[in-house]
Amino acid sequence: MAQPVLSAHFRSRQPSSIRIAQLKHLERTDGVEAVNVAIGNVSLPMHPAMIRRLHNLDAADCPFREGVVRYTATAGLEETRRAFLNILASSGLRTDGLSVQITDGGSLGMELVITGCCGPAGSQERPLLLIDAAYTNYKAFANRLGRATVSFCRALGEDGKFSLPAVDEIEAVIAEHRPGAMVVIPYDNPTGHYYDRATLASLARLCVQHNLWLISDEAYRELFYLGGRASSVWALDEQQVPGITGRRLSIETASKVWNACGLRVGAVVTDNPEFHARSVAEYTANLCTNNIGQWIFGGLAHESHADLQAWYHQQRTYYHGMLDTFTRRMGELVPGVIVSSPDAAIYSVVDVRNVVKPGFDALAFVLWCAAEGKVELDGQSLTLLTAPMGGFYSVASGAPNPGRTQMRIAYVETPERMQLVPRLFAPLLREYEAQRNPA
Repeated sequence: MAQPVLSAHFRSRQPSSIRIAQLKHLERTDGVEAVNVAIGNVSLPMHPAMIRRLHNLDAADCPFREGVVRYTATAGLEETRRAFLNILASSGLRTDGLSVQITDGGSLGMELVITGCCGPAGSQERPLLLIDAAYTNYKAFANRLGRATVSFCRALGEDGKFSLPAVDEIEAVIAEHRPGAMVVIPYDNPTGHYYDRATLASLARLCVQHNLWLISDEAYRELFYLGGRASSVWALDEQQVPGITGRRLSIETASKVWNACGLRVGAVVTDNPEFHARSVAEYTANLCTNNIGQWIFGGLAHESHADLQAWYHQQRTYYHGMLDTFTRRMGELVPGVIVSSPDAAIYSVVDVRNVVKPGFDALAFVLWCAAEGKVELDGQSLTLLTAPMGGFYSVASGAPNPGRTQMRIAYVETPERMQLVPRLFAPLLREYEAQRNPA
């Protein structure tokens, strides 16, 4: 009997680079425990205002006290929208003229902006312009939606700094492909690269000059470790970037700064009223974002800016210590390794191009660690899960992929567990290389 036919998209789909190690390790039966730094699944408690609401679902003022959970308006609860505006304002950013749409996490926000800014499904018109190494979900969602992507590539120097190509090289890509929008992640996932306000303004000018939407993914806003003011698309104005008004979109989320990955509450913020209206119309098919999650996050609408700034300081202090310790320790245990500069976000890129034999493939190494690798450490049998970086780059067929020697590390384990990562990485890499024949 004939079997039903899967779509070509499903038949070709492989797990995301940030999940593939975990899926492989789940097949293991020898009891080896994994230290999982492959995915940014934050394990810290949420902001106290959110915790209070979580703990008081039966309080007299809780809308769910009687057990009734109805749909909200498609654009989201008014209080939740105010929470995102309060957060923006707490960073010293102007919020007048901004529209907020609540979404099922930042991920759904990504799908909406791709749908709203790019050309027709199945065409090469007005593709999405990414900056490689680019967060893999942008390519995954564009593929799901049938929209094309193009990219230009950053380079990781021996000093651990990522650098953008010259403006004329970026313009050449824009001229050739005529994208509909550019995605910028000022506190970058996966690289930890920080785009200061001057850099963000220079990219914004290109968007104005070539009539692109500017999509700024600000999931990690305020998680930067170089001092100064927070960088944001909402810090730009007409004096710095004439013509910027009306083409800005930011993707917001409860996941990272607020430690609420599983809450699945995000937002699309824009200064373009028509985009907002059309995006809400598109989202009516989803009905709304989950009501309880919106209500929990809405507690932040009432927090003072001083309180929120204290929270940001606490978050920065927590992550910066781990980033610095990891970078130093990796250099000690794996001489010659390149670790990206710990400037922003909660990630490091580890590049082993100077310490491995020819033909090294980060994906193969990551899968080996998940399936076979083992280190006896402090009386435990452990392995390490990381994210191979090959999938974060878009390269022409046959061209070298910088990600073949790179892995992303997410700072999501406790500080004590994060100290194990260099101690696991170094012997696992030595063992893998010792048994591998060079290409």
